Amino acid sequence: MTDLLPDAAWRHRPGLDGLLAALEADDGKARFVGGAVRDALLGLPVNDLDVATTLAPQDVVDRLKAAGIKAVPTGIDHGTITAVLADGPVEITTLRRDVSTDGRRATIAYTDDWREDAARRDFTINALYADPASGAISDYFGGLADLDARRLRFIGDASARIAEDHLRILRYFRFLARYGDNELDGGAYAACVAAANSLMALSRERIADELLKLLGVAAPIHALRLMIDGGILTPVLPEVRMDGVDRVESLIGREVESGVPASALRRLAALLPPDPALADQIGARLKLSNKARKRLIIALEPAIGEETPRALAYRVGMEGALDRLLLNPVQSLTILNMIEGWTPPSLPIGGGALIARGLQPGPDVAKALQEVQRLWVAEDFPDDNRVAELADQTVSKFQRARQ
Repeated sequence: MTDLLPDAAWRHRPGLDGLLAALEADDGKARFVGGAVRDALLGLPVNDLDVATTLAPQDVVDRLKAAGIKAVPTGIDHGTITAVLADGPVEITTLRRDVSTDGRRATIAYTDDWREDAARRDFTINALYADPASGAISDYFGGLADLDARRLRFIGDASARIAEDHLRILRYFRFLARYGDNELDGGAYAACVAAANSLMALSRERIADELLKLLGVAAPIHALRLMIDGGILTPVLPEVRMDGVDRVESLIGREVESGVPASALRRLAALLPPDPALADQIGARLKLSNKARKRLIIALEPAIGEETPRALAYRVGMEGALDRLLLNPVQSLTILNMIEGWTPPSLPIGGGALIARGLQPGPDVAKALQEVQRLWVAEDFPDDNRVAELADQTVSKFQRARQ
């Protein structure tokens, strides 16, 4: 693994040079850190950019404002300032060391020691710093060698690092799935298993966020199996079993084969027992949004008779139909062609048109309109002329029933 940061477009973002100049990066007061350095070294796209600095938070704010850069104190109590550049934010955090931790939050103190700052991070591959000008990498805990070997290691003692922040259990498996090449550190895995009950102390929002990030990576299956084997999820999601991982594996294969982009929420639906009511309860427990919970319910609802893909998409929406068709392992993927690029239409007739045909105003109008809609869907959404015929037939039917 090279000890120089490769050149890439993200290093030449508009406004970044001005930001680094304001932070006196040329004098060693600021370096790129964490994910941007890790992913750049692996040749992966860099989305989120973090900068570490020896400057105090208020000094960062003052310098950015003086340079005409918008500064948002997003986490100033923990030393983080967000600089708003033309093509996205940059998070700037003052070097820190932990004074005390309780597994959920840390009390920190500022430092000017880069190694101290690195020591409080979770994994060696996340504790790499890069000089913005020269690209020289600062590696205090063997992160470069680990990155080269696709090996995931905690910095220092795994149990101690997990005790500092229980979320690191879930982060371990996410990073293992994405970067670890599935090579397992037995000591780290044992520490995660031993501390699994500590996940109960975390907010459900943090757990859900980390779980969905794990489910969204390209190849989460091995990590998920390790989690189930070790009872990692049992304290917070006791309903999840190994058959759920099997369903996720099947779904991922179908996503890849059909060319449909991966969806973490769809994969969560596969991971949970195929019970929409239970999925809604779990969604509520994880503090998912109402929209996300509704998507889980729709994805797991049982099929209605011989409903066609288009009829399904009309009833539950395109997203819901795609989820249902992909989650059904016996459904041929060629059936997705029926809804590819298709937009569910609106019924081209209303109650007024039925009244104009002689139907008496009242409850029959809504019932007759539902009947027209049912026939229209059953005939695969025919044109307006056919809808007019269906309306005539339905009005006549209701009129005869009233006689």
